[in-house]
Amino acid sequence: MRLQGKTALITGGGSGIGAACALALAEEGCRVAICGRQASTLAETAARHKGEPRILTRVCDVADRKASRELVAWAEKELGRIDILLNAAGVNVPNRTFKDMSPEDWDRLLAINTTGAFHTIFFASPAMRARKDGLIVNIGSTAGKRANSLGGIAYNASKFALAGLSTSASDEFREDGVRVTTIHPGEVETPILRFRAKSPTPEHRAKMMQPEDVAAAVLLVCTLPARANVLEMVIKPTAQAFV
Repeated sequence: MRLQGKTALITGGGSGIGAACALALAEEGCRVAICGRQASTLAETAARHKGEPRILTRVCDVADRKASRELVAWAEKELGRIDILLNAAGVNVPNRTFKDMSPEDWDRLLAINTTGAFHTIFFASPAMRARKDGLIVNIGSTAGKRANSLGGIAYNASKFALAGLSTSASDEFREDGVRVTTIHPGEVETPILRFRAKSPTPEHRAKMMQPEDVAAAVLLVCTLPARANVLEMVIKPTAQAFV
């Protein structure tokens, strides 16, 4: 119970990496609130945690500024404070090249993957800075370190932007005792795979990481003492190239 007495707000907590992180933190005694766009998946994730305290849920589209402001206010009220903010909300689209994608897809990916994280950081960080303590973890991607066709134009750009946002926030917040970390996973077997133009083969999936692998990395960051800040971490499948 290494996180006993701590609290966390997790976006994109209904499935994939966000859900795995919610369960991992809750198992360590953290009081967790998760948000996402689908009430059913949020409820399913919350039900997987059998211990106490129960995982709280709220439907929210983090691309919506007003909804994000209300989300943070709700979490601060329900949890008492937000010790850990984990931004795991993210999407992609099947049409990932300039030739195939639409401007609307570009807008949507940037709004959720990057601006969504900006919203929650903007609204949650003042309280963290005021009490001189807090941790913000953003789930990036190796596509935000090495742009490639697999991620696609908009996804690559959104994750590079998220990395820049995280580094800038880390530098600004450090004197206030607030740590910011970006974790860049490689291929993970999550529901986002359904948005690929070509579905991965079973053999390919078998070589991917599982959401629990990324959650273990997040847990490491969350259990470090306040004097230590992991600025960035790349975690990838052993078989995946990083070029």
